[in-house]
Amino acid sequence: MSDMVFRFPEPGPEPMTADLDGWTKVEGEPGMKTWVQHTSIDGSVISGTWEATPGTWHASYKFYEFVHLIEGRIVITPDGGAPVMLGPGDGFAVEPGFEGTWKIEAPVRKHFCIKLK
Repeated sequence: MSDMVFRFPEPGPEPMTADLDGWTKVEGEPGMKTWVQHTSIDGSVISGTWEATPGTWHASYKFYEFVHLIEGRIVITPDGGAPVMLGPGDGFAVEPGFEGTWKIEAPVRKHFCIKLK
């Protein structure tokens, strides 16, 4: 049964560095690193660690995401909506269909869990 619980190790040396699908830089030169550290047994959920440097992306979401922000500051603003300010220790979810900006105000590290199916 120990294979039913997965503890994240430190992220490895080779992250994905391309911008995520649906994410477009709109201010500054933000960069991101993504480590997918676990995939559920049925393949419907991925989780891992994500880091980003200051700047702004416009993001379009296809899937549900739960986030635990470890460090940094983000202002997420839905298109036509009010900004949501998030900092270390905050947990939040982004629903599929979200469109808006992610402004990274201080370097970010987060754990994520994305439901693909």
